[in-house]
Amino acid sequence: MKKILLLVGVTVFSVAVFAQRNEPEEEPVRGFQKEKLFTGGDLTLAFSTGTYSGTTLGISPYFGYSLTKWLDAALSMNVIYQGQKDYSGIKYRQTDFGPGAFIRVFPLNFLYLQAQYEHNFIKSKVIEPGIGTVASGKADVNSLLLGVGYSSGRYAGNNSYFYMSLMFDVAQLPNSPYVDYYGRVQPIIKAGYNIGLFQGRHRRSNY
Repeated sequence: MKKILLLVGVTVFSVAVFAQRNEPEEEPVRGFQKEKLFTGGDLTLAFSTGTYSGTTLGISPYFGYSLTKWLDAALSMNVIYQGQKDYSGIKYRQTDFGPGAFIRVFPLNFLYLQAQYEHNFIKSKVIEPGIGTVASGKADVNSLLLGVGYSSGRYAGNNSYFYMSLMFDVAQLPNSPYVDYYGRVQPIIKAGYNIGLFQGRHRRSNY
């Protein structure tokens, strides 16, 4: 997993350098620009099969700023529900919520790489058939999600677009909503809409 993390990190850095070197020369606009603000949110879906089958559902609103034409950064809030069931019928339920932050690197308008940090506070319980809740607890856990995504409708001067991404929690910590009972990483599908704020129809792009 460390090799994967290193590979993704090197890839993100390389793409960022490439994008920066290939930006057209233009007079920089200094200071805060409200046109670079954006908001949005996504729905999260993860799944596992086998002895322990389950589904993870989540919603993550966010608010951010376009640092350059190829780099976005945002703060987010996560609400996640996770349900699993083993071969004997015992159910495991987990609810998570907490803050997060991410960056998106766009080597192309329709393609991006994303790195996202989350700190989730957890409430969990175990339910046995015919008995009910037999155990419950609270915890907190960090996650580091890395992945790639596709955006539709993003172009210079417009930061409103639909997107979909495939991500993995490379931290693989116990209690993570993105790993199964055995600690195996689940693929995470995120889909949502990014809304560019204060962007007039005929505004010149300051990306």
